[in-house]
Amino acid sequence: MARIIEIQPMNCEHIPTLARLEQICFEHPWSQQALADELDNRTAHFMVAVRDGEIMGYIGVFVVCESCYISDIAVFPEFRRQGAAKALLDEACRKARQLGAESVSLEVRPSNAPAISLYTGQGFEEVGLRKKFYRDPPEDALILTKTL
Repeated sequence: MARIIEIQPMNCEHIPTLARLEQICFEHPWSQQALADELDNRTAHFMVAVRDGEIMGYIGVFVVCESCYISDIAVFPEFRRQGAAKALLDEACRKARQLGAESVSLEVRPSNAPAISLYTGQGFEEVGLRKKFYRDPPEDALILTKTL
């Protein structure tokens, strides 16, 4: 039987694990304090994917007016390709729609083929390019957007 991935709002108990995930996945990771600060941000909606009590990954989204911006999505390496990122994206889009957003946008490295495949498979389309967006290593960013 397939094990259920539960998506739940980030809370203070998740933060140490998410900060560790940030260290694994990103050159400029969010600190525990930065993640904790988002708990009081009314525009921030950070969600965690949990299966069998283990945190698989998380997504950070900001909804302002009719727009939703995905700041981060990360999954622990041992949980990749098991549906966590898709479940997080689905819930982020559902939440954004519920809050009145008309679109969801994010940036991704052009070299990150697995992420691009995931996003385009979920209905995101390339709408632009941010020159020199990433620093370590230097790379442009593709801007992908999904209309809700």
